Amino acid sequence: MMLLPNGNPVKYQQWRNELQQELDNILKWWIINMVDNEEGGFYGRIDGEGRLHDMADKGIVLNTRILWAFSEAGILTGNNSYKAIADRAFDYMLNFFWDKTYGGMYWSLDYKGQPLDTHKQVYAQAFAIYAFSAYYSLSKKQEALDRAFEIFVLIENKSFDKVKGGYLTAFAQDWSGNGKIRLSEKDASEAKIMNTHLHILEAYTSLYKASRRIAVKERLAYLLQLFLEKFFQQKTGSLQIYFDENWQPSGNAISFGHDVEASWLLWEAAEILENRDLVKKTKDVCLHLAQSVYENGLDVDGAVFNEKHGDGQYDTNKDWWPQAEAVVGFWNAAQISKNDMYTEASEACWHFIKHKLLDKNKGEWYWGVDREGRPDLKNDKAGPWKSCYHNSRMCLEMIRRLPE
Repeated sequence: MMLLPNGNPVKYQQWRNELQQELDNILKWWIINMVDNEEGGFYGRIDGEGRLHDMADKGIVLNTRILWAFSEAGILTGNNSYKAIADRAFDYMLNFFWDKTYGGMYWSLDYKGQPLDTHKQVYAQAFAIYAFSAYYSLSKKQEALDRAFEIFVLIENKSFDKVKGGYLTAFAQDWSGNGKIRLSEKDASEAKIMNTHLHILEAYTSLYKASRRIAVKERLAYLLQLFLEKFFQQKTGSLQIYFDENWQPSGNAISFGHDVEASWLLWEAAEILENRDLVKKTKDVCLHLAQSVYENGLDVDGAVFNEKHGDGQYDTNKDWWPQAEAVVGFWNAAQISKNDMYTEASEACWHFIKHKLLDKNKGEWYWGVDREGRPDLKNDKAGPWKSCYHNSRMCLEMIRRLPE
């Protein structure tokens, strides 16, 4: 669906050109700085000061996101250098991250590629589906689609709560137990996490696009309904982040980045399902999420705050990924509502990114900035939780959406 902006078309063409250049800048940085020619695959970390840690552990989230980004960029641009990196990422994941005994992906390897943390985090399995589906669309390698579907079956058989619904968070290597393993140091150790469900939904959307399998379509529809009925909170216009096994909510923090990200990922899922009733319900929720972030999560400079804590206090830092998601989320809201305030919000957030988050000297994006605009150099430039996913996806989505 293409928004026909009221503004000068030349302005949007210029923005599109900027995004194409930024996509190229991001991916070139990863090719130059992160390819590990000594031990294979990709390095595990470059810190916020730009120092390479060539013996850092290699995380599955980092690697799946590299595969996804270069696959999608290869599809959009036809650039063979992007495909070569996607080929490298796919081969490394199958040879080193894939658990040949129990199936699924290890959480991390040491720098030489030996399994380090072998537990099965469902969030990571979802990203593998996302990446393999994109790579299949680029390469047409049947093995990529087969592995994506194999993980889909594992998630449905091992993670899906057949009694109370939803998906459990983490398991041991052999897929036993329901796992009290936190997704990250910032997350609560809860059985059912919104973020995990969001990325399963994202993965199933991608897998259904690639395969058109009815089983995937059915589970995607289930997940979308789960967001509309369980995670979305009408009163706050936001998503409940944590639940226990029995769907009892835990905490009341609001993650503005996740809300604005969900506002367009849910819409993408609804559109591909082509269910008129579900599309209508989802549209209302997506716009409510975008409006809530617009009203409660934006600073005067157009950037999105990280979070509103349960006590009502704000985390006023502006990390890289909520800004990237806000550009797409607000533009998507403009497309489905025809409300220009969202168009302007999307543009303002891109303006903030250009002037505050891009590292003009060393390349890529800072982890974030504080409210005074000072860059965060303590957190990674690239690492287990920072890859070329949110920022390249923003570029890819907006290049596709902006008028030519």
